[in-house]
Amino acid sequence: EIGMGLTGFGVFFLFFGMILFFDKALLAIGNVLFVAGLSFVIGLERTFRFFFQKHKMKATGFFLGGVLIVLIGWPLIGMILEIYGFFLLFRGFFPVVVGFIRRVPVLGYLLNLPGISSVSVWYLMQNLKLV
Repeated sequence: EIGMGLTGFGVFFLFFGMILFFDKALLAIGNVLFVAGLSFVIGLERTFRFFFQKHKMKATGFFLGGVLIVLIGWPLIGMILEIYGFFLLFRGFFPVVVGFIRRVPVLGYLLNLPGISSVSVWYLMQNLKLV
């Protein structure tokens, strides 16, 4: 419960920091809370193993490098690096998320619209290496 709260507050502060023109204090707090919350949710050892797998080292470098750059005081560059690293780290979870959203009543309807459906199916196929 504490981990989910920390992660939620971290995401909130990150979002709010970006809304307020990349406020470096809010982004730094959000980064620290997000990483701490993730560690509380899955445990320190599993967090370390997740981030430092051999095939995820590039993604981890971008993500943690972005966090460091935000903490140093360059929020725009740091957030760009973080977002890129985040997508590289968690790209395996996106098909699961899209599948879950398809089952939510209103959001599922939106994802099944003709233009959006073809893009989301293409994205899933790219992630699953079917194309």
